[in-house]
Amino acid sequence: MRAGRTTEGQARALADLGPRYILPYQAAPLDVAAAFGRTAPTVFEIGFGMGEATAHIASVRPGDNFIGCEVHEPGVGALLKRIGEQGLTNLRIVRHDAVEALEQMITPGSLAGVHVFFPDPWHKKRHHKRRLIQPPFVALLASRLAPGGYLHCATDWEPYAQQMLEVLSAEPALRNTAEGYAPKPDYRPLTKFENRGLKLGHGVWDLVFVKR
Repeated sequence: MRAGRTTEGQARALADLGPRYILPYQAAPLDVAAAFGRTAPTVFEIGFGMGEATAHIASVRPGDNFIGCEVHEPGVGALLKRIGEQGLTNLRIVRHDAVEALEQMITPGSLAGVHVFFPDPWHKKRHHKRRLIQPPFVALLASRLAPGGYLHCATDWEPYAQQMLEVLSAEPALRNTAEGYAPKPDYRPLTKFENRGLKLGHGVWDLVFVKR
C-alpha cells in the first residue's frame, strides 16, 4: 500500500464508509451482483487518484456499476468522502494491485468498460518499462472486457499517448473507435489539474478502443 498523508475527513470516511464500499481483495471471482445489490454493466477503473473524476462519472451514469482500484490511502479516503457527500450507491473500491485484482477477482468477458486516466508517465527513458500500458497488461484488460466493451485511456504526456496508441492498436482483440486519438467522451470531466494544464497550453489525449 502506498503511504501518504490522510486528512481527518478522509480517515473518518475510511472508518465509517470503508466497510460498506471497500471490497476486500480475494483470490477468487467477485460476485458483482451481490457486491452492488443489482445486475448492471460494470466498469473497472485503475488508479483513480483522489477520485474526483470517478465520483463525477458514477453520478452521471447511475445505471452503471463502477469499481475503482487504488492503493493510495488518502485517495481511497477522499473517494469514500465523495461517495458519502454525493450519496453514490453505484461505486465500490478495491484497495489492491490492479493486475492481481483483475486476474483473480474479475472474470473474463465480464466488464462493460475499463478506465485508465492519467497513469504515471515515467518520463525517463530507463523507466519506460514501468509504464502501465504495455502489451501483456493490455491483453489482460481485453480479456476481461465483454464483446463491445470499451477501454478508455487518457494522458497529458504526448510521448506516452503515442506509446499507448501503438500498444493498443497492436492488440488484436481491440478496435480503435477513432482515426488515432478520440474526442474526450462527455462523461469524463476536466479535472482541476487538467484545466490548469490546458490553460498552459498542454495537450490531453484520449484513446477509446472497443473489444471486437
